[in-house]
Amino acid sequence: MTAERIDGKAFAAALRARVAERVPVFEAATGRVPGLAVVLVGEDAASQVYVRSKGKATREAGMVSFEHRLPDDTSQAELIALVEALGADDKVDGILVQLPLPPQIDEKAVIAAIDPAKDVDGFTLENAGRLAVGEAGLVPCTPLGCLMLLKDRLGDLAGLEAVVIGRSNIVGKPMAQLLLRESCTVTIAHSRTRDLPGVVRRADIVVAAVGRPEMVKGGWLKPGATVIDVGINRVEGRLVGDVDSASASAVAAAITPVPGGVGPMTIAILLRNTLVTAHARAGLEAPEGL
Repeated sequence: MTAERIDGKAFAAALRARVAERVPVFEAATGRVPGLAVVLVGEDAASQVYVRSKGKATREAGMVSFEHRLPDDTSQAELIALVEALGADDKVDGILVQLPLPPQIDEKAVIAAIDPAKDVDGFTLENAGRLAVGEAGLVPCTPLGCLMLLKDRLGDLAGLEAVVIGRSNIVGKPMAQLLLRESCTVTIAHSRTRDLPGVVRRADIVVAAVGRPEMVKGGWLKPGATVIDVGINRVEGRLVGDVDSASASAVAAAITPVPGGVGPMTIAILLRNTLVTAHARAGLEAPEGL
C-alpha cells in the first residue's frame, strides 16, 4: 500500500481563488476592499520570506497589504503603540505580528494588545477562549487549514480517534480543540508521553506538530491512518517534516507531503480569516463557502 498524497497546495489555491471571488462583492457592499496589516520586527531571514509571501498573496486576492517593517532594536512600547494604532485604523481588518520577536519584547504583551476582532492569527486570549468553550471566533491559521484538509479527505470526523503530537498554543492545543469540536476522541501527546508509538498507533488521525525531523515512523502508525505533517525542518539542505514520509507512506492511507502539504494552507486561511473579519466589522454575514 502507498499512501495517497494530500495536496495542500491545490486545496489552498482553490481556497484563495474563492476568497478572491468574494472580495469584489465585499467592495461593492462597503466601498472598500479588506486590508491586512503585517508587522515584522528585525531581520530574521525566514520571517522576511513569510512576510513577503503573505503580502504577495494578499494583493493577489485583491486586498490591501499594509506592511510595517521595524528595526531589530524596536522597543516593546513602540511595537504595542503601532499595534494599537492599527487596531484603531478602519482600513485595517486583520493584524498579524510576525513571530518570533526580538528578546527585548514580550510576545504575550504584544498579542494582548491586538484587537480580538482583528486577530487573524487567532492568538489572543479571547479567541483562544472562544475556541476552548466552543463559541465562534477567529481560529489559528495552521490548525484550521489542517482541519479543512482532514474533512476534505475523510468527510465526517465524528467518532474517529485522533492523536495530536505537540502541545503548542499555535498548533497543538487549537488543533485538539478543533478535532474535539468535530466529535473526535482526542489525545494530545508530547515529549513526556509514555510509550508514544503505542499512543500514536491507536489513531485514525495523526497530526504531527512537534518540530523534530522525521520523528514519527511508519511503525508507529495504525494501518490506514490519515497523517497530517505540520513540521518543516531543514536537514542537510532539504526540507523534511516531523513524519518519516518514506516509511509512513507504506502504512498510512493518506499523508500530507513536506513541502506542499500544510504550508500553503496557512496563508490561504490567513486570507480567509481577513475576509471573515472584514465582513464582521462591516456588519455583514460571513461569506459562504469558506
